[in-house]
Amino acid sequence: MPTYIHERGDWPQFRWSEEKIAPQLLRVRYHQGRLIGHMEGLGFQFKAEAVLQILTEDVIKSNEIEGEILDRAQVRSSIARRLGMDIGALLPADRNVEGVVEMMLDATQEYAAPLTAERLFAWHAALFPTGRSGMTKIAVGRWRDDKPEPMQVVSGPMGREQIHYRALAAKVVRGQMQSFLKWFNAKPTSDEVLKAAIAHLWFVTIHPFDDGNGRVARAVADMALARSEDSARRFYSMSTQIRLERKTYYDILEATQKDELDITSWLNWFLGCLDRAFTRAEETLAAVLKKARFWDRYATAKFNVRQRDMINHLLNGFVGNLTSSKWAKIAKCSQDTALRDIDDLVKRGILVKDTAGGRSTRYLLVEEI
Repeated sequence: MPTYIHERGDWPQFRWSEEKIAPQLLRVRYHQGRLIGHMEGLGFQFKAEAVLQILTEDVIKSNEIEGEILDRAQVRSSIARRLGMDIGALLPADRNVEGVVEMMLDATQEYAAPLTAERLFAWHAALFPTGRSGMTKIAVGRWRDDKPEPMQVVSGPMGREQIHYRALAAKVVRGQMQSFLKWFNAKPTSDEVLKAAIAHLWFVTIHPFDDGNGRVARAVADMALARSEDSARRFYSMSTQIRLERKTYYDILEATQKDELDITSWLNWFLGCLDRAFTRAEETLAAVLKKARFWDRYATAKFNVRQRDMINHLLNGFVGNLTSSKWAKIAKCSQDTALRDIDDLVKRGILVKDTAGGRSTRYLLVEEI
C-alpha cells in the first residue's frame, strides 16, 4: 500500500471539492482585491515604502521557517538597491543575503516569464553561493542525486530519528520536474490562487534539490500569486504568515503527503493562511497610511534633517521610550541639540511629554496618543 502520494498510481492527478473550497476562495479573492485597491491609492513614495517593508519581511521570514536568521538591515538594503529605491546609506550585504533577495525578486518581478529548469537552478545556486548547506557540501544548481542515501525529511536526535517524509527517487526527478514545469507554464485551468497552492505542494513533494526546497517552493508560489494579480508589487507576505503558523504548516504538509490525492484540506489551509496574510498586510497598510496622513498635514512645515528622521522612526514603530539621550545617540548630535529639536516639536504640538514621569523625561508622538 502506498505510503506517500507520489507512490500512488494516479500521481500527480490532484483533486479537490469545489464546493468545500469555494467560500474560502471567494473570501480570499475579495480580500485580495480590496487590499490591492487600498495600496494603489497610496502615493508613489508611500507605496514604495510599503513594498520595501513587505519584501523585507518576506525574505527574512521565508528563511526563518528553515531556521536561518538574516540581517534585516542587509536584506532591506539589498532589496532597495536592486529596485532603485533611495533609502539613504545602503549597507553591503553578505552573499547569502544577496542570493535570497535575487531569487525572491526574480520570482515576483519577472513573474510573467516562463519558469524553467535553468531558472530554478539559478535560484538554487543563489541560495547556496558557497556550495554548502552549513558544513555539508551539496549539489548546487542541479537536481539531487540521492547520494549517499535517499532524500528524507527527519527530526529528532541521532538514533531516534522520526521520518516525516521520504521523497521520490532521484532518477525520476528530472521527468517529474518536466511535467511540473509544463503544467506551471500552461494556461491555468483553475483559479491562479489555487494554482499557487498546488504548485507549492507539488514542488515540495518532488523535493528536487539537496536543500532549499521549502524556500524555492514558496518562491514558486509567490510567482503564481503575482500572476494571479498580474502585478510585480508585493503588498503582503505569505512567508511571514507561514512563519507564524510554522507547526501547522509542516503538519498539514506531512498529512497531505501521506494521504490520497484529494488535497481539499491543503487548499483550504493555504487559502486561510493567505487570507490571514492579507489581514496582516492591512495592518501594515494602516501604519503607512497614518504616516502618509501625517506628512500631508505637515507638507509645508519646516523640519531639520534630525527631526524628520526621528519623526519617521516614531511613525515606523519606535521600540522603547524616546528620551533626549536616545535622540542624541540616534541622530548623532549633542544632548543640547537633541533637547532643542525636541522642545521645538513639543511647542508645535507634534511631541508631548509623557506624564508618567520617571528618572528620564520621555516623549510621545501626538499621533500615537
